[in-house]
Amino acid sequence: MAALTLTLLALAGVSCSQASNCSYSPLLNHLNLDATNSALQIERPVKNWNTTTEVQLEMILGGILDVDEKLETVTIHMYVKSYWTNEHLTWNSSEFCGINMLTIPVSMIWVPDIIIHEDASDDRNSQDDPLVSVFPDGKVGVVKRLQLTFICKFNLFRFPFDTQTCNITFSSLNYDKSLLKLVKSTDDSTLTKLSGLNMLTEGEWKLVSMESISFTSVAQRSVLVFQISLERKPFLYVINLILPLLFLLVLDLASFFVSDSSGEKLGFKVTILLSVFVLLQILKDILPSTEDSLPLMAIYCVSVFTLVWINVLEMMLISQLKACCVGEERQNAEVVKVKEADNRNESAGTDEPEENNSPLDLPGDPRLPKFIMDGTKPGQNPPETQKNMEKSNRLRWVKIFDSVFFVLYFTTVVFSQVFLFSLWKFNI
Repeated sequence: MAALTLTLLALAGVSCSQASNCSYSPLLNHLNLDATNSALQIERPVKNWNTTTEVQLEMILGGILDVDEKLETVTIHMYVKSYWTNEHLTWNSSEFCGINMLTIPVSMIWVPDIIIHEDASDDRNSQDDPLVSVFPDGKVGVVKRLQLTFICKFNLFRFPFDTQTCNITFSSLNYDKSLLKLVKSTDDSTLTKLSGLNMLTEGEWKLVSMESISFTSVAQRSVLVFQISLERKPFLYVINLILPLLFLLVLDLASFFVSDSSGEKLGFKVTILLSVFVLLQILKDILPSTEDSLPLMAIYCVSVFTLVWINVLEMMLISQLKACCVGEERQNAEVVKVKEADNRNESAGTDEPEENNSPLDLPGDPRLPKFIMDGTKPGQNPPETQKNMEKSNRLRWVKIFDSVFFVLYFTTVVFSQVFLFSLWKFNI
């Protein structure tokens, strides 16, 4: 009886000691993590090597830091969460005081060798979580916080009303699809909402959507691609580029109604042309020189520059034609004044009375009637009058040409603006 009592007391003491020992040490001993275990670090965590390790990935954006159109790079802040199953790290939580999560250093176990294909960072400005979380069913989770600079092929045709789609491609460096498979852990709409909630800064860009695509590469690697759609905020470019160009074009149209008495009209048009050229230089510093197709913004600037240039040429032609007509008119006026002065001198220098002889009797008399001296017939305009009429006709044709050019110029300006803005809006 006494022996039985001692046995029961010993068993009770052991159970009490086990119940009081609720530290992580028993669990670490159970998982063989209390000492250096190289097998857990180097081997893929499966009991049968034919079993495929499935890695679930989740990428959440934390901010859009920089977008460089000339280098075609994007710098973002993001979180990458990955989950997989380690078949060697399982336990029954009820046997270990209800422990349902174990946190261990990442260097103690195997982690998948996942790389980002578009990574163009000079130095890896990433902060890997030094710890991983292990759950009773063997699920392992790790979080990486990255400041990633990656390459993105831009399509700037609709700049500054463009939307860019950039790819971030994840794949294993050494394992093929039969050994390691990448899958998404969250649906696309949820990822977009989570990224929108966690976004700290966006700059001139706005996150539109995030989509994921999984496929097998040519090298038989499992590939998971996250497509990020970014929409540009065009307000700054509208204020600094589009509106100034539009205002300069309106001023160029208004210059048709400015009088050109002292030649200031041509100088005004040349000033507008130089202003458009300055805006073209600003646009050159923004857009890359590697574009295959000319962006609409560049087409818009070049079209405005061409229209103003044609207007300047037309103004130079009109000014030259008017100057020729006015010069001939002044020259003829001076000739008429000289002739009138000569006639007055001749009439004042002779005192002989005029004889009433018939013109037929004295064909060589210098005092012939005026219409014979001028070489005109009765009822015919003198040469000066005919020249004045020709000059008036030329000036009238110059004004008609200027009016027709204005109508064509105005029509071209209106239709070009409507067409280009429709391309911007509807992406034809």
